[in-house]
Amino acid sequence: MDKKKVKSALKKTWWFIWEDDSIWSWIVNIILAFVLIKFIVYPGLGLLFSTSYPIVAVVSGSMEHDGSFNNWWSSQQSWYVSRNITQEEFSDFRFKNGFNKGDIMILYGKKPKDIQIGDVVVFRSARPDPIIHRVVKEWELNGKYYFQTKGDHNSDSITSVGLDETNIPEDNLLGKAVVRVPLLGYIKIWFVEIIQLVVR
Repeated sequence: MDKKKVKSALKKTWWFIWEDDSIWSWIVNIILAFVLIKFIVYPGLGLLFSTSYPIVAVVSGSMEHDGSFNNWWSSQQSWYVSRNITQEEFSDFRFKNGFNKGDIMILYGKKPKDIQIGDVVVFRSARPDPIIHRVVKEWELNGKYYFQTKGDHNSDSITSVGLDETNIPEDNLLGKAVVRVPLLGYIKIWFVEIIQLVVR
């Protein structure tokens, strides 16, 4: 193939991807965006932020607060105070007002020994999606760190089949939440819901 043909083919491909308004061009653009994000951007961010999960979408309301911080605290106070977490301490925690379903959280990898009570962490469980909740207790046993977490909106730490928040080993930690981007996670949530509808 000579240079002119190669150049012509590249021009046609470029025009098809960036200029053409056909449905096929849109489909190719979506596929390219997915491939770039999944295999280049996401791993690059993971390398930069020291975690295999640099960005997660919040898919439940377990960290939402109803109303103001004071209103939320009055409904949760007894649980936290019984575990030696005061209102003053909680008000100094990052994301003290929680966050909402549909938010995007940016994570940073932290050494288990550096995770503190009040930090919001993402961890693996037997459930398919990672969980993002707040650390309410941490301890060391035989050189390994363990954590208890709780969703701010939940009445207690979850202890059910596939998820025991009262004894999370350090190996299950994926990262610590450091930045919240409101609502952007709905793109993922809606996409997953559409896929589920199509598959049914």
